[in-house]
Amino acid sequence: MKNYLDFEKEIKALEQEVDGLKSPFGSEGISEVDTNKIKNTQKEINQKLEEIYSNLNSWQKTQVARHEDRPKANYYIKKIFSQFTLLSGDRYFGDDKSVIAGFGLIENKSVLVIGQEKGEDLNSRIERNFGMMRPEGYRKCIRLMKLADRFQIPVISFIDTPGAYPGLGAEQRGQASAIANSIECCMSLTVPNISVIIGEGGSGGAIALASSNKVIMLENSIYSVISPEGCASILWRDPSKSLEAADAMKLTAKDLLKLKIIDEVIPEPLGGAHRDPDTIASDIKHSIIKNLKSFENFSKDEIYDHRKAKFLQIGRDQGFSKTTNLADQSLSYKESAIRKFRIHLDKNKYIYLGIGLIAITSLIALLF
Repeated sequence: MKNYLDFEKEIKALEQEVDGLKSPFGSEGISEVDTNKIKNTQKEINQKLEEIYSNLNSWQKTQVARHEDRPKANYYIKKIFSQFTLLSGDRYFGDDKSVIAGFGLIENKSVLVIGQEKGEDLNSRIERNFGMMRPEGYRKCIRLMKLADRFQIPVISFIDTPGAYPGLGAEQRGQASAIANSIECCMSLTVPNISVIIGEGGSGGAIALASSNKVIMLENSIYSVISPEGCASILWRDPSKSLEAADAMKLTAKDLLKLKIIDEVIPEPLGGAHRDPDTIASDIKHSIIKNLKSFENFSKDEIYDHRKAKFLQIGRDQGFSKTTNLADQSLSYKESAIRKFRIHLDKNKYIYLGIGLIAITSLIALLF
């Protein structure tokens, strides 16, 4: 049974009509199927989908990112990687079912695959804790990322979580430190790590695995420090203002690419990834292979510096680059020429103002 969002009511009615037309059993028994009407109705559905999905606002994209039928990490892992070997446990407490992790092959190249998994039905969602990881989940990922780094195996992460689990047990077992250690581990890797946000990228639960050389988003996915509902509750004390919050937060792939927080957006099939899972899986695979090849000639230090510079430059003009001085291998901040001119002008504005006044006074004296 298909699930529809609030703004897809017209599409739902048309698709139900198509299902009725495809059935050879009418009110008077077996009847002839009207193929022309089916074709015309399907064309109308595609037009409606294009019209609706080309004008989605931020809140509607949030709803699509959370769609029940949207392909999950487990689906992509099965479709993209071969010979996947599941590994479990953090060697401290237990295994967290909300994250799938193991080694697999992509075009005969070994990779570590980590996927935040929400589950497909109610039972699996409860088992997976709706994709909200506990401390043992992050510690499992840290253990495997360190193993991959030791054997120089790239890391691929699929991000899909509303956030880290906020329960009492998780806090007692060190949720905050587990997230911090996971971020530190991601940032310290000397192998390429690529993160693909396939649905929700929520809060520290997402950044713990998305501190990567390349952060890729599907067109209708979201990536934010808090959910729109949570933001609206804090700012306006009114969860109904989720639309305003979603717009203000700039959580869509288009906005984040413009802000240079992510590196690439993968377009989704018409109507969202859930309408053509095979195509989007193929596109993700192509993107992963392309990005892995871009790091083939990088040394360990260059991979590390690339990641560090990427995150340091967020919110700045040019970011940080390595100095050419061989004696000093630290990262130094590189400002744009326009910014340098503005700073110089601001520091010396009174001098230039005085020179300007003198020049004007001299000119008036010469004229009169």
